[in-house]
Amino acid sequence: MQPSTAPQSAGEQAAMQSMLRTMRKQRIQDFFFHKTTMIFALSVLAVLLGIIFSLMVGAWPAFKEFGPAFITRVEWDPVNDQYGALIAIVGTLATSGIALLIAFPISFGIALFLTEICPAALRRPLGTAVELLAGIPSIIYGMWGLFVFAPLFGDYVQPFLKATLGQMPVIGQFFTGPTMGLGLITAALILAVMIIPFISSVMRDVFEIVPAVLKESAYGLGCTRWEVVRKIVLPYTKTGVVGGVMLGLGRALGETMAVTFVIGNANKLSWSLFAAGNSIASTLANEFAESDTALHTSSLFALALILFVITFIVLSAAKLMLAGMSRKEGVK
Repeated sequence: MQPSTAPQSAGEQAAMQSMLRTMRKQRIQDFFFHKTTMIFALSVLAVLLGIIFSLMVGAWPAFKEFGPAFITRVEWDPVNDQYGALIAIVGTLATSGIALLIAFPISFGIALFLTEICPAALRRPLGTAVELLAGIPSIIYGMWGLFVFAPLFGDYVQPFLKATLGQMPVIGQFFTGPTMGLGLITAALILAVMIIPFISSVMRDVFEIVPAVLKESAYGLGCTRWEVVRKIVLPYTKTGVVGGVMLGLGRALGETMAVTFVIGNANKLSWSLFAAGNSIASTLANEFAESDTALHTSSLFALALILFVITFIVLSAAKLMLAGMSRKEGVK
């Protein structure tokens, strides 16, 4: 038996060595894969920190000149080199907030119809049409808003709002003034049209992942369609719904060209939503290439930094809200 065990032992040693070489190769591959993916992730963080640093460096002269009061200053006068961010901040928050108030219920209705009510033959064509709207460039929305929507809005809708809501005691001040078609509310409506496809597409996708057995069980217990949506679909998909809303809000906060076309680009504050105004993005688009003083350029950098902070606060608030809902459900 001695001659037969020697070749077997040699074969086992060769197999063992081959296995060790394979394991060594796999460890090296895992090491490089781990380091490569970590570099990719850290590169995103490095770019983010670089953007923040460049904005802070560029904005420092403005904050040094005007102090924290730069955020609450109303004056924006490039001729006299006096600047303040309040007009642009109010315009950004007003247009984005109104756009979200309009877009959210419409997007919810679109997503609900496509997933729960729409006939199967129309579901795919309508869903594709909604997704195509998200791919239209913002400048096209701006041109449509300026040349088509704004004239119609100024001739028919604004006079109606002024004659009805404008006569009410509290909210009437928001619907007063000349009906020119351009202004904050026009920009908000254009933004609403732009973000509806984003929000509705995300909502539709998350509504479709709800297990059919849950909805069928609810229907079997006698629930109505709205009860199924309210008690089954929404609790199951609330994280995705909030994510879709935040995606739309982020698009509205940073939108530039469409808002620049229809907001009026006037550096003044007014209670009227019909009045022309400015947003941070439209101010940057209009004036960055024409800034002829260091303080003017620094003030524009300061506006960009403020917009970054606003976006960061909005996203952080969404994360905290989702974390709070998870804690209430006992999810760790």
